[in-house]
Amino acid sequence: MGRAFEFRKARKMKRWSAMAKTFTRIVKDIVMAVKDGGPDPDNNSRLRAVIQNAKAANMPKDNVERAIKKASDKNTENYKEVLFEGYAPHGIAILVETATDNNNRTVANVRSYFNKCNGNLGTSGSVEFMFDRSCNFRIPAEGVDVEELELEFIDFGVEEVFEDEDGILLFAPFENFGAIQKEFESRSIKILSSGFDRIPKTSKQLPADQQEEVLKLIEKIEEDGDVQNVYHDMDIQE
Repeated sequence: MGRAFEFRKARKMKRWSAMAKTFTRIVKDIVMAVKDGGPDPDNNSRLRAVIQNAKAANMPKDNVERAIKKASDKNTENYKEVLFEGYAPHGIAILVETATDNNNRTVANVRSYFNKCNGNLGTSGSVEFMFDRSCNFRIPAEGVDVEELELEFIDFGVEEVFEDEDGILLFAPFENFGAIQKEFESRSIKILSSGFDRIPKTSKQLPADQQEEVLKLIEKIEEDGDVQNVYHDMDIQE
């Protein structure tokens, strides 16, 4: 099946929290981007991408500017990105992306969630290989020929392009993000949003009662303030 189908399915598998949590996640992304490449978006491609995503999430401009200013302060501590891997009940693989300023706290918290919900926190590499890491870009659809765009961007690693009610979405392997971003900017094509996903290579269906057990663990993990994203390989049945 195509990447578009897998992405739509991943929208269900990558569970987003409330808007307040989304803003918190973006603020952390801003801090890490500024610490990595400075506060000027013109000279910091990572920060430009985060600002675009902030606009897409309707985050107030004042909040974005405040976060950049705070991140520029040398006394503001940076966040460390840490990936946790494990299994929920019934063999469902779980990936947890975190951004933390206290790794000991985050490790202890994530471990406790797995333990309380009959899961198992695994070691590095135990689950990550079961997911494909990809990047995506959304651009405006007006005046764009989707087929022509797809042909032009094959050389930049784009694997699939499709149009929906919110614009045009392009998919590529994770490592092609920078080249695609640079090409869009060189052509003055507006990027509405961009991001990364971990899409399971295969997915599993569970009976409703077992599915609820897995969702209980996922929801508990998502509530943690250090957690950025949670991915899993369960095919959720509505």
